[in-house]
Amino acid sequence: MTQLFNIFLITSVLLLLFMLISLFRLVLGPTVPDRVVALDTINTLIIAGMILFGAAMEEVIYIDVAIVYALLSYIATLYIAKHMERRSKDK
Repeated sequence: MTQLFNIFLITSVLLLLFMLISLFRLVLGPTVPDRVVALDTINTLIIAGMILFGAAMEEVIYIDVAIVYALLSYIATLYIAKHMERRSKDK
């Protein structure tokens, strides 16, 4: 059990590190598409964290929530892309 916890801890730290790198790009991104990609990357890492947590705790509900969150994240990304496309046509 402790080996599983150590793997969970190491991967959680790595996910947080990757989220911080993406947050850096989100804040300092020179263009709006860079920021959208960074936000989508953060969402993907959150989903991976939920799945990892669900597997570590052996609870299926966290994986179900991660699937719903992934669907909502995908829809939000499509909406943002459509909004950006419409905004670029107006110029």
